Amino acid sequence: MTSNMIGTKESILDHDPTMVQMLTPEGQRVDGGSYERYVADLTDADLRGLYRDMALIRRVDAEGNALQRQGQLGLWAPLLGQEAAQIGLGHAMRKQDFVFPTYREHGLAWCRGLRPETIFEMYRGQNHAGWDPQAYNFHTYTIVIGAQMLQATGYAMGISLDGDVGTGDPDRDAVAIACCGDGATSQGEVSEALNFASTFHAPTLFFIQNNQWAISEPNSVEMNAPLFTRGTGFGVPGTRVDGNDILAMYAVAKANLDDIRAGNGPRLLEAFTYRMGAHTTADDPTKYRSDALTESWAAKDPIVRFKTYLETEAAHRSPAAAAELADFFASVEREADALAAHIREAVMAMPKPPVSDIFDYVFEEPHPLIEEEKREYMAYLDGFAEDLEADAR
Repeated sequence: MTSNMIGTKESILDHDPTMVQMLTPEGQRVDGGSYERYVADLTDADLRGLYRDMALIRRVDAEGNALQRQGQLGLWAPLLGQEAAQIGLGHAMRKQDFVFPTYREHGLAWCRGLRPETIFEMYRGQNHAGWDPQAYNFHTYTIVIGAQMLQATGYAMGISLDGDVGTGDPDRDAVAIACCGDGATSQGEVSEALNFASTFHAPTLFFIQNNQWAISEPNSVEMNAPLFTRGTGFGVPGTRVDGNDILAMYAVAKANLDDIRAGNGPRLLEAFTYRMGAHTTADDPTKYRSDALTESWAAKDPIVRFKTYLETEAAHRSPAAAAELADFFASVEREADALAAHIREAVMAMPKPPVSDIFDYVFEEPHPLIEEEKREYMAYLDGFAEDLEADAR
């Protein structure tokens, strides 16, 4: 990379007038057009729930970074800046929907009820599968870029074959959510998934979080057209939404999910956001992007934006409402502190997993070759124990 960085070049991607927005970066409410009806019934409790989840998952993310730097995690994939994109979608989903994540969907995992320490177990190397996908309707994290898109499409085809779409039953109709980043769209699996989903009318939501960086590669060298148009050639309609706007994210996600559940085929949703931190803790973003660019996006912070909006609305109501809201924000801060303390304690107390686990979870049924390799390796380890005993004598 050059010393003056890349990624500051303006492109068509930065000036798309079709992007759906309900909150400006300054926290001012703007008309969301046809999507307004999807937020009309949100109560104060609903709005506060959105804020709380964004604030808490940001604290989880901060702990992930800190724990990795302290040598307690092998790696961490930061979420900073993408909270609204994930929490907005998470609140719009129904319990029967099934999520196929990448390795950064901590916000969606939170919305599906997955405990943060369970995610940390995986990044610490404590387990080999992470969690039971069926228990949360949330697949395990996928490291292979783009692979989960085909898995999600196949699952969606199964939903169709089971007749669990287009019935009009809100507790039955389901959607498979295929998550990926902007860089993954260059993988062949994504194009194949779009084609399969369109051809077989599979109830799939392709959720692209465009954080504008495929590790060190910016959008300007990744693509020459907005990502929300990527599905058009396959017959998959797309929408771009301000991914730092929690209201717009919730509304557009809900609209797309409802449309898919009604039996209208797959949809593509591009959340236009920004990765404020590193790609992973093994990455140094200062090597390839300027501080000025990152700082310009810090002014569009999704949590600050939404907090400003809530404060403005409360101030318009009454001084009592504003004071009550301030108490709520303070309670969320206390909850975040308690959550962080719990996470640190849980991670530090994690026991080492049995070595035999690397053999026991390869196949569902016993396999003679694996059993032989297990015996050989365990005997090898036992040899060290015998040597230590001999040295002690």
